[in-house]
Amino acid sequence: MVVGSIVGSNMAATDARFLSSNFGNTFSRIHRWDFHDRSQIAIPRAQSSSSQPPPPPSSSDKNRRDKKLRNRPATTATKESEETVAKKLDLPPPPPQTQSPSPPPPLKLDDVNPVGLGRRSRQLFDEVWRKFSGLGQISRTTRPDEQDALDSLLIREGPMCEFAVPGAQNVTVLVVGATSRIGRIVVRKLMLRGYTVKALVRKTDEEVVSMLPRSVDIVVGDVGEPSTLKSAVESCSKIIYCATARSTITADLVRVDHLGVYNLTKAFQDYNNRLAQLRAGKSSKSKLLIAKFKSAEALDGWEVRQGTYFQDTTASKYDGGMDAKFEFTESERAEFSGYVFTRGGYVELSKKLSLPLGSTLDRYEGLVLSVGGNGRSYVVILEAGPSSDMSQSKLYFARITTKAGFCRVRVPFSAFRPVNPEDPPLDPFLVHTLTIRFEPKRQRPVDGVAGAQQDLRSFSLVFEYIKALPAGQETDFILVSCTGSGVEPNRREQVLKAKRAGEDSLRRSGLGYTIIRPGPLKEEPGGQRALIFDQGNRISQGISCADVADICVKSLHDSTARNKSFDVCHEYVAEQGIELYELVAHLPDKANNYLTPALSVLEKNT
Repeated sequence: MVVGSIVGSNMAATDARFLSSNFGNTFSRIHRWDFHDRSQIAIPRAQSSSSQPPPPPSSSDKNRRDKKLRNRPATTATKESEETVAKKLDLPPPPPQTQSPSPPPPLKLDDVNPVGLGRRSRQLFDEVWRKFSGLGQISRTTRPDEQDALDSLLIREGPMCEFAVPGAQNVTVLVVGATSRIGRIVVRKLMLRGYTVKALVRKTDEEVVSMLPRSVDIVVGDVGEPSTLKSAVESCSKIIYCATARSTITADLVRVDHLGVYNLTKAFQDYNNRLAQLRAGKSSKSKLLIAKFKSAEALDGWEVRQGTYFQDTTASKYDGGMDAKFEFTESERAEFSGYVFTRGGYVELSKKLSLPLGSTLDRYEGLVLSVGGNGRSYVVILEAGPSSDMSQSKLYFARITTKAGFCRVRVPFSAFRPVNPEDPPLDPFLVHTLTIRFEPKRQRPVDGVAGAQQDLRSFSLVFEYIKALPAGQETDFILVSCTGSGVEPNRREQVLKAKRAGEDSLRRSGLGYTIIRPGPLKEEPGGQRALIFDQGNRISQGISCADVADICVKSLHDSTARNKSFDVCHEYVAEQGIELYELVAHLPDKANNYLTPALSVLEKNT
């Protein structure tokens, strides 16, 4: 059985229902709170302006008051009113003048129309957030009573009390595609949790502005124009990319789904590098260059070696031997090529690492290799130990697979296993030698006619660069991609090609990423059905936009979501005998942290 994961998702059901109904439920509560508060203030006025006057004083009270007034000593210094005298003598005050009550306003159809209520609720929400965002501004003077009212509304009685995320006020999130079906919900979910939200839009006409709350910082730019993205990424901590091409024309797909992701990741990395330079340091999101093969001098220090796992004297008389070379070709490419016909033989390319001063690999998460191959698999070997005594070094290995053409292969340090099972886990701080080995015993033929005709004992691997990936606990860039289900069959290949190219550019950027591939999107409330998380392009069922938005927001601070790509859809009943999923997590608790157990079983760096 292939293990994916189904998660029973309450998904903060109140939150999801609130967002799916244009915030009607939550803001109707705000209306009720405001109405209840006004009714408490209006009660004394209603009593004082009642059409029924208070009962006249009794004859005994009147005689007693007249007697006290006659016995009171006369004075000429002041002239007191009858009401003042009655108060001092503890007598009932005279009846006040009555006023005719104002008739209640007539009830209109718009007052009970759900659409009208939702529209007015949204206007109230925007106004409240506009005032709330101005509380921290120095230039703004807020009256104490206004500040107290806002505090009561947003903290004690408002939606912030149950959705707020600790520390969210210090995080600025850029939402790209903020007016899309998913983006509109993401923006409001982020605001409810206290994040500072920036929205990247192509134009600021009335139709676009009306889709976003007033407190959102709207930035005009185009993901296809890199020069317009510098201001968008300023002061941003994280990015959620919900944009997608509005048509299936190839040019639009490439501009938005591929180049848009590439341009934005580059602008974000450049911004972090500028910040690091101001701090006289290096950006924590930058990769560390280990080797770059742009000239023949870059091959210095690399050594080609041969070896065998065992000696077979009989077979060695008939095998074809082995040979390998590492050279800078006429096409200006660093190519490691050769063949291994010896049984149990291997060839390898090795170099002693020379890192920049002050840099150590323990501050990084793994390696990324930009290589071009013919579909062969290789073994990456790291030698670690004290540099003063090489005899104490230990070997650790991880297997990688290339594809025909260029690709970027990520190898986390956690994937390396000791050659000797009794050795301790890899300590990246002690790594001093990098080796790439080819051995024919684990090769698999490439799909297609050309692959079937290849000799699996020969290889060719072109190197572009080798870098170390920066470490981190949280994701930096969340990309909403797609599974291809629901796309027109005649355009599905072009759409998926552009989407996958955008995903690849995000993976090799060095940023911590989360790639979400939802099934066909549905316009329905979220948090109503369990979710299936899987890897392998087998999902074909749909999912609501609110559920996808909730996954985006939850992925911001979930360490299990970093550097993972996954498909997600609503739970469904598979046909008997072809079940693909196993129930691994079902957490309908108050915290509703369904994402961590769901993603913990999925593969990383995918």
